[in-house]
Amino acid sequence: QVQLVESGGGLVQAGDSLRLSCAASGFTFGRSVMGWFRQAPGKRREFVATISWSGGATDYLDSEKGRFTISRDNAKNTVYLQIDSLKPEDTAVYFCAAEPTLSSFSARKTSRGEYTYWGQGTQVTVSS
Repeated sequence: QVQLVESGGGLVQAGDSLRLSCAASGFTFGRSVMGWFRQAPGKRREFVATISWSGGATDYLDSEKGRFTISRDNAKNTVYLQIDSLKPEDTAVYFCAAEPTLSSFSARKTSRGEYTYWGQGTQVTVSS
């Protein structure tokens, strides 16, 4: 049974940092592209960050490059999203997604439709 369980969200103040975690099970994590998406109230779910199965390649939402850092620990079947200098507009539910792949070690995926497995999300609320 595939499971993606996000954690680390909460209520924080603008300027704080958070590290979100996503623990995976039930599929070959070490050969899966991983991604983070977010969905604010009344808005569409948007791509935030992705990391290749090797961990050697990443991509980010253009507007958030520099504040977001995605990483993974294949030994722990966990992917992380570090968010620095949080802003009220970062308030959203953050979702982890996974797509098993036979692609190259540097392949990443930035579209929602490219991912098969999704977590339930973790709420991040940033107060001003």
